[in-house]
Amino acid sequence: MSKTPEFHDRMLSLGLARVSEAAALASAKLIGRGDEKAADQAAVNAMRDQLNKLDIQGVVVIGEGERDEAPMLYIGEEVGAGQGPAVDIALDPLEGTTLTAKDMPNALTVIAMGPRGTMLHAPDVYMEKLAIGPGFKPGTVTLSMSPSERVNALAAAKGCSTEDITVCVLERPRHDEMIRELRSTGAAIRLITDGDVAGVMHCAEVEKTGIDMYMGSGGAPEGVLAAAALKCMGGQFYGKLLFRNEDEKGRARKAGITNFDRVYTRDDLVTGDVIFAATGVTDGSLVPGIKREPGYLTATTVLMRSKTGSVRYMTYRNPV
Repeated sequence: MSKTPEFHDRMLSLGLARVSEAAALASAKLIGRGDEKAADQAAVNAMRDQLNKLDIQGVVVIGEGERDEAPMLYIGEEVGAGQGPAVDIALDPLEGTTLTAKDMPNALTVIAMGPRGTMLHAPDVYMEKLAIGPGFKPGTVTLSMSPSERVNALAAAKGCSTEDITVCVLERPRHDEMIRELRSTGAAIRLITDGDVAGVMHCAEVEKTGIDMYMGSGGAPEGVLAAAALKCMGGQFYGKLLFRNEDEKGRARKAGITNFDRVYTRDDLVTGDVIFAATGVTDGSLVPGIKREPGYLTATTVLMRSKTGSVRYMTYRNPV
């Protein structure tokens, strides 16, 4: 009986960067064109084409939606050339379709890969999220704390005033009360309109982004992608699935989740070594967006491996 090839993250990482670059370059021509669906579709098609060139036996665990909702890159779809290691793939071909359509900052293409069975099959429901960067004791902040308690705890751990803390929050009516409470501590708030994978990643590079903490609710699939990024960059992540009705609980059961109150840590969401790539579509605080020059398109990708903690920035100049 032949055994499945090993997950060689170092060998696969460059291929993963190509996948995210292809999606970013494909969606670049739709930046600022006001068509979210077309931008997303272009990224999906390019990402899938490139994935199918990799020597992997891949299964999409975080994708464009359930099989009946998404024609391709749906959850459970098999991708890759069908030979090589068995891997889980989490992806968002265009994180920030609205950002791309409106030419607003921080649109990214995002993909993570790990050995089969190492990523949570998160159902398409909301997740309450909390993240901070590296260098703090586990449990410095927790989901059981109130928003103001988290700010106070992080300020104490950093040895600074609460006024020196900046929290990133997705701008949604459901967060109004939380935002009021956060502001009462004197903390600053960076509101983002979309793209909470980038929002969480910002915490891991506070010197560059100025963001200390991320909190609020957003899509659970994006929570797994964010946890994969923090597994490479360092930092803490806590997530708890939120259910609005029985139908959503049914989705979770289908994904094999039975404990609906569980608080997941970063390493619960992504249990093994992971590689992660993100390419800028529009300019952002993590990576620059696609640049147009006469005869060229230039893409910048951040490529990370959790095994070594390495973070590599790559510039790809592509003749058009």
